[in-house]
Amino acid sequence: MKHVFKEGSDKTKPVLLLLHGTGGTEQDLLPLGDIIEPSSSVLSVRGNVSENGMPRYFRRLAEGVFDEEDLIFRTKELNDFLDEAAEKYDFDRNNIVAVGYSNGANIAGSLLFHYQNALKGAILHHPMVPRRGIELPDLTKLPVFISAGENDPICPAQETKDLKELLLAVGAKVQVHWEKNGHQLTQTEAAAAAEWFKENIN
Repeated sequence: MKHVFKEGSDKTKPVLLLLHGTGGTEQDLLPLGDIIEPSSSVLSVRGNVSENGMPRYFRRLAEGVFDEEDLIFRTKELNDFLDEAAEKYDFDRNNIVAVGYSNGANIAGSLLFHYQNALKGAILHHPMVPRRGIELPDLTKLPVFISAGENDPICPAQETKDLKELLLAVGAKVQVHWEKNGHQLTQTEAAAAAEWFKENIN
């Protein structure tokens, strides 16, 4: 997978897995990584799927309608890539925190839904529920930060509430940060995520 790896000044800190929104690239969220934890190493990955020339992490059938088969395949592909990257760049595979926005938040959520030990924690900006009606792994005490817009036209507020409930039901520690805005990723969301990271990720 096309990616950027930047080694941080503190190798004990979690590696930040940066996952862009639709149409983004592996460069997009690098400033967000600096806000959340400037001393962390960063692994920023470009989605392997193209939708009208726009990179994404998995296919969709329509706005808000995911191609589940492709989602499952691409989630495994990303999980396998994390195994390879940990070996290649010599970091602890069990010390990765995902930071995703929109489509990137959805694939990060899908990692949580499908693999018990894929991530140490997750920051999900404007995610949706990746899949419904499946049994989730035990995520006891796994910290998850979700930011959402009350007026988000792409990700309805109910999606956020449902995702929170599904994660809480399998033991995750979930904090939701609400804003009055739409789907854009704001400075205040990034600052709230950084504050949460400081308090919840060791």
